[in-house]
Amino acid sequence: MSDQNTIGVIGGSGLYDMEGLEEVRRIRVTTPFGDPSDEYVTGVLNGVKMVFLPRHGRGHRYLPSEVNYRANIYGMKQLGVQRIISVSAVGSLKDAIAPGHIVIPDQFYDRTKGIRKDTFFGDGIVAHAGFADPVCACLSETLYRAALKAGATTHKGGTYICMEGPAFSTRAESFSYLALGASVIGMTNLTEAKLAREAEICYGIIALSTDYDCWHEHHDDVTVEAIIQIIHQNVAMAKNIIRHAVADISADRSCACGSAMQYAIITDKTVIPAETRQKLEPIIGKYL
Repeated sequence: MSDQNTIGVIGGSGLYDMEGLEEVRRIRVTTPFGDPSDEYVTGVLNGVKMVFLPRHGRGHRYLPSEVNYRANIYGMKQLGVQRIISVSAVGSLKDAIAPGHIVIPDQFYDRTKGIRKDTFFGDGIVAHAGFADPVCACLSETLYRAALKAGATTHKGGTYICMEGPAFSTRAESFSYLALGASVIGMTNLTEAKLAREAEICYGIIALSTDYDCWHEHHDDVTVEAIIQIIHQNVAMAKNIIRHAVADISADRSCACGSAMQYAIITDKTVIPAETRQKLEPIIGKYL
């Protein structure tokens, strides 16, 4: 088993008790950005090292705006993760994407409000990561193939609206997102994707459609009850997709994610504060 192929999974309850996971350990990680959402659960699945983290903490304790995304991604980096599979519930913005379907988004539209910490930089160092293509195309293709193998009705590509929450959309907002041509709406993945890019970790999304937000005249408006019901019905499907994806991921990365920050740092390296340099050593140490 090679640590070069360590796979991270961020999601909710049920994903870290996958059948066949061996050598299970719980690891509490400390980071310069505070505490991650919970302990990381590590294990080995068919010879591949895996690291799981419940995004909102066990028991779902943190609002989307309260999640310490920086600590979560930093911890993944410290544990040697090179690829992150994010599993998330989303609302559908297209009639063809029914509740229970899987979407592998490839774009984002930001509707957060600037209150989240979504960069590792600042404190004396400035960097601008390329983000035109915000998810890893290679990992996303693998997830799409894995979803098909698992028997899921799957939609490849599409724009993910990332809203602040915690309230769901107004009807006017929901119709405006339809006009943008977006595919799904959620509250978490964009922030993770930005930080994963800065950490040079491949990032891909398994988005589980749970509802039609509040735009569809022939379906009930989104409720927590409906979301939980769909999620519980599809935990096994999410596990199967991950299992197929892990079997299909090569130890070698041919994408550009592993060198995303090579030319991103604009600050003169001689003026970067020592404390900031030390804090970012796991993230960009090779460039400093």
